[in-house]
Amino acid sequence: MDIVILAVVIAVVVLGALGGLIVGSRRKKQLPPPPPAAPDITAPPAEPHVGDEAETPREEPRRTIEEVDLPDGSAPVVVEEPPAEAPEIEVPEPTAGRLVRLRSRLSRSQNALGKGLLTLLSREHLDEDTWEEIEDTLLTADVGVLPTQELVERLRERVRVLGTRTPEELRTLLRDELVTLVGRDMDRTVKTEPEDRKPGIVMVVGVNGTGKTTTTGKLARVLVADGQSVVLGAADTFRAAAADQLQTWGERVGAHTVRGPEGGDPASVAFDAVKEGKEMGANVVLIDTAGRLHTKTGLMDELGKVKRVVEKQAPVDEVLLVLDATTGQNGLVQARVFSEVVNITGIVLTKLDGTAKGGIVVAVQRELGVPVKLIGLGEGADDLAPFEPEAFVDALIGE
Repeated sequence: MDIVILAVVIAVVVLGALGGLIVGSRRKKQLPPPPPAAPDITAPPAEPHVGDEAETPREEPRRTIEEVDLPDGSAPVVVEEPPAEAPEIEVPEPTAGRLVRLRSRLSRSQNALGKGLLTLLSREHLDEDTWEEIEDTLLTADVGVLPTQELVERLRERVRVLGTRTPEELRTLLRDELVTLVGRDMDRTVKTEPEDRKPGIVMVVGVNGTGKTTTTGKLARVLVADGQSVVLGAADTFRAAAADQLQTWGERVGAHTVRGPEGGDPASVAFDAVKEGKEMGANVVLIDTAGRLHTKTGLMDELGKVKRVVEKQAPVDEVLLVLDATTGQNGLVQARVFSEVVNITGIVLTKLDGTAKGGIVVAVQRELGVPVKLIGLGEGADDLAPFEPEAFVDALIGE
């Protein structure tokens, strides 16, 4: 009996313990999860305030003048920057005999004028029709009416006296007459070295499109090649980038360029160029002038003003008119207009390569009574050559 009672007690105790475990586990499942820990938030820095909201200044420790470390007097560290690379200075080729070296550039003029004349003169019978063809050939090459008539008359006389004509005799005859027509005795020296002073002053004039600024830069190369120091005056202030173009030409050969603001007073730039040329002891000052259309009276007035202002310092030694050889009779009109404003002393014929207008050399000299001194025979930097009548004629008629 005691055993039965003990078993019942143990069963009751076991059942009570199991019931407590079940109730405890249910309560644990119903409890909500604990709240997550609050993150540490760093307060943003206080914004500065002004007026009534300004924070009261806090006392901070300050050092006295005795406590501040003074420099010990040692030399500061200097950081050297690499020097800017100077543009490489070019050495232009010598000008002596340059036209001979550029003879091939006249090939088209040679075919139209020189070889055309030789072919006509080589005919067995030179009748009136042949002489008219000779005249047409000369006129087509822009020789001009009066020079053509003079040349034909001389050729007629010499052919009549010569009688039988071999090719070599004809070539010699034609060469002599053309050299005489071009003018072998004219002074073609570019006046850049006055005896009583330095520098020589050269003005370059002409309308836009003739290659005036480029010619000025190439002329600087010609002068540098002959051992002269050059200052360039960029007085063409009305054409955008003209001063930049001229300065680039100057930098190539070490020539200093004086320039002013775009649209500024050209006479002022020219005056400053001559002044700096004197101070630097330069041999020559080249002044590139404005070149708007020759029909604009304002340009002509401005050109005269530039010359007058420059001559307050020194006389202008040379005024070179740049003409485009391809413009023919229009170039002669330009020449007349410019010669009325400034005293033209020499002609520069550009774009003479690849043109059948070689006779313009004769026509423009007759029109102005001044010599062609330089000719442009290409786009290269050294394609501007001093004009040599014999070499020019030899290029026209061939070897």
